[in-house]
Amino acid sequence: MKRTKILLVLLCGFILLASGCNRKDTDKDPQQNQEDIGENTEENSEEEQMEDSEVDIQIQSMTLRDKLGQLFIVGFEGKDIDEDTRHLIQDFKIGGVIFFGRNIENAEQVLELTNKLKDLNRDNEIPLFISTDEEGGKVSRLPKEFARLPEAVSIGNADNLDLSFRYGELMGLRLKTLGFNLNYAPVMDINSNPSNPVIGNRALGNNPEIVSKHGVQMIKGMKSIDIIPTLKHFPGHGDTSVDSHVGLPVVNKSLEEIKKFELVPFRRGIDEGAGMVMIAHILFPEIGGEYPSTMSREIMEDVLRGELGFDGVIISDDLTMGAITKNYTLEEATFKFLQSGGDIALICHGIDNINRVYEYIEDRVENGDISMEDIDEKVRRVIELKKEYGLEDRKIETLDMKIVEDKTNEMLNILK
Repeated sequence: MKRTKILLVLLCGFILLASGCNRKDTDKDPQQNQEDIGENTEENSEEEQMEDSEVDIQIQSMTLRDKLGQLFIVGFEGKDIDEDTRHLIQDFKIGGVIFFGRNIENAEQVLELTNKLKDLNRDNEIPLFISTDEEGGKVSRLPKEFARLPEAVSIGNADNLDLSFRYGELMGLRLKTLGFNLNYAPVMDINSNPSNPVIGNRALGNNPEIVSKHGVQMIKGMKSIDIIPTLKHFPGHGDTSVDSHVGLPVVNKSLEEIKKFELVPFRRGIDEGAGMVMIAHILFPEIGGEYPSTMSREIMEDVLRGELGFDGVIISDDLTMGAITKNYTLEEATFKFLQSGGDIALICHGIDNINRVYEYIEDRVENGDISMEDIDEKVRRVIELKKEYGLEDRKIETLDMKIVEDKTNEMLNILK
C-alpha cells in the first residue's frame, strides 16, 4: 500500500511535467464527428506532402560531402572543443556526436559543451544529434550530479506499466536538461542465456512479453520528453556467449525461431513508432549469411525492413568494436554496412579512423558502388527523424537540476 501511494504521487508530478513537453497535442474532443476527422486527415496529408517536398528540395541543394556527413555519428576527445571536433562538425558536417566518460566532468561542463557543439553547427541548417548511452544501471554516461538510475531488470521485475513509462520519461528529462536529444536505449534484448557476458541485467527480463511491454512504455516515456529512443541490439543480443566489444558472437537460430522470440520486442517497439534501431555485431549464419548483422542485407533489408516493416533510421553499433576490427577493415565494414541497408555509421573512437572512413566512403560513392539515390534515401530518413522530434541547435541557457533531483529521488525510493 505504501509503495502504491508513493507511485501515485510520482505519477501526478510527471503528468504535470509531461503536459508541457509532448511533441504533439494528444487531447481529443470526444464529440468530434467523422466529418471533422476526415478534414483533419486531409490536412495532415497535405502537411506531410509539403514537408516531403521541403526535404527533397533540401537534399537536392546538398553536396555529396554534406549528405555523407549526415550518415555518421562520431565520438570525440576531451571535455571541450578542439580543432579535431571543429573539423568534424564544420568540414565534414557530421550528423551527430556521442558522449562518453572522456567528455564528461560535471553537469555545468556538459551543458556548456553541448551548447558549444550546437554553436559550431550554426551554419548547417540540419541540427546535430547529440547522443549518449543512458540505460540506467552500469551503463550510464551522465555526470556525477545525477544519481544513477536502477538497472533495467528492476523495472521489468516491478512489472508496472505506469512506472516503466515514468522511468523512460525520467531518462528523457535527465538527458534533455543537459542538451542531449538522442538516447541509445531501451535495450530490447531478452536475457535468455545465463552465460551472456554483456547483456544480463541491462535487459528488462528473460521473456519476450516482459521486455516488450515495459520496453514500449520506456519508449513512450522518452518520446514524451522529445528524446529519441533507440531500440537495441537488433536482431537480439540476449542469447550470446561472446561480448561483441571483444569478439564476434554467433547465434545459430533460424528466422522462424527468432520471429517467435528475439524479434518480438523489436516488432512491438517498431509498432509503437520508434524511429531508430541499432544493429548488433552478431553473426546469424542461417539468416544473414557470412556477415554479421551490421553488414548483412538479409538482416537489415529482408528482416528489419521487410519482415518487421521498419522504415526509420538504422544505426550501427560502434564499428570500432572488436567484433568488427578483428575481422574486417573499418573502411570496408562501414561501406558494407551502408551498402547493405544501414543509414548511420557509429564510429566512437579515433579521429584518424573517422577521417579515413569518410574519405573512403566518399570515393566509393563517386565510383558508383553506392548509388546517389540510395544516399539520398538515407539522408531523407535522417532529416525526417530530426524534423519529427523538432531538433534544433538551440542553446540551453540555464541548468535546472532541482526538478531532476526531485524526480530521480522519487524513482529511487520506489525501486528500493
